[in-house]
Amino acid sequence: MPTTVRDAVLDVLRARGVDRIFANPGSTEVGLLAGLPDDLELVLALHEGSVVGLASGYAVASGRPSVALLHTAAGYGNAVGALSTARANRIPLVTLVGQQDRRHLASEPFLTGRLAALAGDYPVGVEEPARAADVPAAVARAFHAAVLRRGPAVVIVPMDDWAEPVGEVDLAPAAERITVATAADPEALNEVAALIEDAKRPTLVLGALADDPDTWESTHRLATALDAPVWQEAYAYRMGFDQTSPLFAGHLPPGRAALRAALSGHDLVLVLGGSAFRQYLYEPGAFVEPGTSVVVVTDDAEDAARSAAELVVLAPVGSTVAGLADRVTVRAPRPRPEGTSRHPADEKPATTPHGRTPSPRDVFTALAERLPAESTYFEESPSTRRELLATLPVRTPSGFLTAAMGGLGFALPAAAGVKLARPNRPVVAVVGDGASLYNIQALWSARKYGAGVLYLVLSNGGYAVMDRLAANAGVKPPWPGFEEVSIATLASGFGCEARRIETTDELVAALDEVVPGLATRSEPLVLDVAVTTD
Repeated sequence: MPTTVRDAVLDVLRARGVDRIFANPGSTEVGLLAGLPDDLELVLALHEGSVVGLASGYAVASGRPSVALLHTAAGYGNAVGALSTARANRIPLVTLVGQQDRRHLASEPFLTGRLAALAGDYPVGVEEPARAADVPAAVARAFHAAVLRRGPAVVIVPMDDWAEPVGEVDLAPAAERITVATAADPEALNEVAALIEDAKRPTLVLGALADDPDTWESTHRLATALDAPVWQEAYAYRMGFDQTSPLFAGHLPPGRAALRAALSGHDLVLVLGGSAFRQYLYEPGAFVEPGTSVVVVTDDAEDAARSAAELVVLAPVGSTVAGLADRVTVRAPRPRPEGTSRHPADEKPATTPHGRTPSPRDVFTALAERLPAESTYFEESPSTRRELLATLPVRTPSGFLTAAMGGLGFALPAAAGVKLARPNRPVVAVVGDGASLYNIQALWSARKYGAGVLYLVLSNGGYAVMDRLAANAGVKPPWPGFEEVSIATLASGFGCEARRIETTDELVAALDEVVPGLATRSEPLVLDVAVTTD
């Protein structure tokens, strides 16, 4: 029997370690999926945003590109917002998009999609193979593009291509293997090390791309050697330092005036694994005070190009920081006050008050007192983000994830994807009730495929952050609340275990029951927590 395009593509997937395909398929994808071999599991999601979210979490946790399969214009269009999040989060995805039969595309039959430009420039690459025989090589190139350019790479495949014979499979032009250098340039290292040596009071700022075990270790060594305070960039979607360390200074503010104030007194700001500087609302003025130098070390070309810095070194972050730690002079530590730990469990026993409706801080404090250091938690509660970060410090690599662009709908599916890839790591998603509704269907996939995530939904019956913005503007919001929506009921309707939590006592009892078994839990649980809106 001759080799078909389908056979060849499945071999490409296997060769790259793919064991799952995340999909919400339609008729144009049946040719690929019908009779899928046992070594490739189809993970079904009930909406395309959930497909991409699941695949994104799986890619982050597994450390390799994952595969998302979407159905022509309707499915691809539904997924564009999630793909933009994957691009902003620098997540490698290979995205296969079904198309109508190649033999009559010119007549634009039913289910034809004008797909090449549908997602704009959010994909890191889009290929429409000219011939069926070109599909396997296009898929192979998509894996390279997803890794090298850090984002979703799209291949559009007409439905009849899957059954076409290809004879001898030719993957050219697609490199069989690409090796990325991991060593930092010695001259660049010496230049940055000299700037550090000349600085009287340097500080470090960590971007999201500093979140890997090697970079955590080398950053700790460098910060300790310099006795330098360590900041996390504003609105970081991953974290790169132990936030219970006495060297951790906090999260940088998202406006220029407060940023200048936070970094004042430092003559050198060394940004690692991010850009200089991530902001939110526009403010005029410089990022730093006059006399403060900014140096950026990143392996992301986009961050390098967009940094307000005197020097940018485009190089592997972990090895560069390790090289700097080996070169700089160790400085004597400055005196610090007693009791510098920032983790509630280390400071005092549980203090969650009894018998009242929980505040968001009550929820975060109760979780912080119980969650193991080796955990991953997701944040998707915009109105309480700052309070959550202040209460629940990250202590280990891969400890925190959120959507880089602030779009909602990422946490529910991505948390399930992380748990599928790391079934022995506790995974918690802290989500607002409004945010949960953007991809509530993901709970079905979490239950169906055994992703034992703890979902803490903070239910205040409205868009609290929008209400706050309206109040700040001195106007009455024109949008209503949705107090009648029951997240617990919706979750149960998708087959997911759910409990409504009304008091702090119920919250503490539920966490005491669930958190100790989170590492090996194989069923998701939704705690629909009524919270105050103060």
